[in-house]
Amino acid sequence: MKSVVETLNPTRVRLVVEVPFEELRPSLDTAYRRIGAQVVVPGFRKGKVPPRIIDQRFGRAAVLEEAVNDALPRLYGQAVQDNELQPIGTPRVDVTDLSDGEELKFTAEVDVRPAIELPEWEGLEVRVDDVTPTDEEVDEQVDTLRERFGTLRGVDRPVADGDYVVLDLVARRDGQLVEGGEAGGVTYQVGSGQLVDGVDQAVVGLSAGESATFRTTLMGTQEGQEVDCEVSVSAVKEQELPALDDGFAQLASEFDTLEELRADVRDRVERAKRLQQAAQARDSVLEQLLEKVGDLPLPEGVVSSRVEEHFADGHGDDEHRDAYEADLRRNLTAQFVLDEVVKAEQIGVDQEELTSYVLQRAVQAGVDPNELAQQYVQSGTLPTVAADVARGKALALVVERATVLDASGGEVPLDRLREDGTLAVTSDEDFFAGADEAASPADTATDADPAPATDSASPGSTRTD
Repeated sequence: MKSVVETLNPTRVRLVVEVPFEELRPSLDTAYRRIGAQVVVPGFRKGKVPPRIIDQRFGRAAVLEEAVNDALPRLYGQAVQDNELQPIGTPRVDVTDLSDGEELKFTAEVDVRPAIELPEWEGLEVRVDDVTPTDEEVDEQVDTLRERFGTLRGVDRPVADGDYVVLDLVARRDGQLVEGGEAGGVTYQVGSGQLVDGVDQAVVGLSAGESATFRTTLMGTQEGQEVDCEVSVSAVKEQELPALDDGFAQLASEFDTLEELRADVRDRVERAKRLQQAAQARDSVLEQLLEKVGDLPLPEGVVSSRVEEHFADGHGDDEHRDAYEADLRRNLTAQFVLDEVVKAEQIGVDQEELTSYVLQRAVQAGVDPNELAQQYVQSGTLPTVAADVARGKALALVVERATVLDASGGEVPLDRLREDGTLAVTSDEDFFAGADEAASPADTATDADPAPATDSASPGSTRTD
């Protein structure tokens, strides 16, 4: 078999392949066996029909078509390997010539990974926020805890912002009750924004037993409908918070004193900020790395197909579409660059790391880890998952070798970017997917399984994806 590569653009090539007919013999034999097992010919047992009878009854062209469709995945894969290509996606195959007993000629157009010259990536310098909690941040967390242990007391006065009210809501459109537009006995904190727009302004100043009407736009099943909404207040309550003393500390925690409780809250805030530091370091390091790479040509076929797939249901306007495509391009670029780091540093993924990844995703999705692992295996996406884990390790390596400074200019020791001994920069498929929603592992860019097919073995036939 002979094959040559024609470069159509930096991310798309055409393979021109010539195959001597003799190399089709195994697939030709397979085609006769398959056809013979499916047809019934008088005088012959099923599966025992001779090739010459199949040719007479069903035509040599049908056998050749079956043989070519059987051989193309293997031949395409061999041509890819011979030419050391890195294809992405399903190729567009065109059988240009099939001469019985002579040769098969076909072309295959496919997107490929762009060539990347990896810049110097060690020693990048980034800045992150300080982790020292302020007194105000500690006070905010303590106040939130106090609210959890607060009590409601009825008051005989008009509603004020922050009060809790018991109210009834009725929505009408053109004087008619809206389906599902009634709610009674709802306890609501004024100003929380948890109910329909306009209700906060409508109830402020009302007393128990009073009502008001306002115009609003419904969400949910009636999304987009403007309605007249009547709100009636049946009770007004204000929250009484427990005194901020040692007694509160004993009520709300395992600590005996308020000082101990505040120290614990401060530690918790600091740990949360350390995780934020890690995320900042990860994002900043990656941005600097991508800036050093510069504009990278991307496989437009992959970009367009993913955009079309994402908006296939017709949702989203042009602005949403443009934002999605920009994120997709940025994250595809990140994938390709980090894959180069994986290759340059010979980063591998072992079974323990895959298991840890599956457990993490299972917890996030609330599913059984064994079921999720089986899904990855059955869908053939386990190699994609492994590639994603390797990218996470590559990014963690780049961060480890960077200089991380806090906002005050002090160097942040990398052990402060660790939680429970693990660098808080892990594989995250959503981070790499480039979508504005949770993405499946199959959404990440990986080398495609070389399995092209044609609808017909005749010259000029193609399959496009």
